[in-house]
Amino acid sequence: MYEEAPSAVVPGAVLWRATAGGGGMVLPDGCMDLLWADGRLLVAGPDTGPHPAGEVPGGAFAGIRLAPGTAPALLGVPAHVLRDRRVELTGLWPAREVRRLTGLVEGYVEEYGDARAGLEALARTRAAGAAATSPDPLVAEVVARLRAGEAVAAIARAVGVGERQLHRRSLDAFGYGPRTLGRILRLRRALALARAGLPYAEVACVAGYADQAHLAREVRALAGTTLRAYAAGAEGAKSETPEPSGSRTTA
Repeated sequence: MYEEAPSAVVPGAVLWRATAGGGGMVLPDGCMDLLWADGRLLVAGPDTGPHPAGEVPGGAFAGIRLAPGTAPALLGVPAHVLRDRRVELTGLWPAREVRRLTGLVEGYVEEYGDARAGLEALARTRAAGAAATSPDPLVAEVVARLRAGEAVAAIARAVGVGERQLHRRSLDAFGYGPRTLGRILRLRRALALARAGLPYAEVACVAGYADQAHLAREVRALAGTTLRAYAAGAEGAKSETPEPSGSRTTA
């Protein structure tokens, strides 16, 4: 079982919950998650490749998926520190604070039977407390331009920084450089188009790949599978079961 809905109070975030079951691989999407797993609070960092379902043990999961570049201001750590990692929140914040926040989420679970509202309240509280450390205003523009398929050099000129500085700021915001984020965002678009039933050659053209062979190489490199295998096995979403990462797609 997997279900999700957009957050009403955390811009760009998505709330989800799932029960464990099945296999599959969690694919990169540029996001980070705050996760509730059988009474524990964890963070799923930004991925650079597929992660196996079951990496985080548990039977029931809930999460808030934070849009690319928005999590570091909430967590108080640069994204690259969490790249390809799943970390207990006690590894990032003082144990006393984590106990308090665990109690906050547990209260929502007891009252509503759903941890998602508690995670949303946690994120909202952290955002208010971190108001002085607001997200880098460059971040949203970089994401938008990467989604539009712009080249990194053109983006650096548009936002008024050098490519090296853009790379450094991207490491802090996204966990990796803009070229990697651009590849991941392009992959997500391609997978969505494949799920919609477009022929693979058309997927490659619309998503901005040089050709179908280029698309196939990128799917293999970032998702660890083939587009045909993905399309055959996807249920339209990542089974966010034992492994939280940000997207819902299962390979």
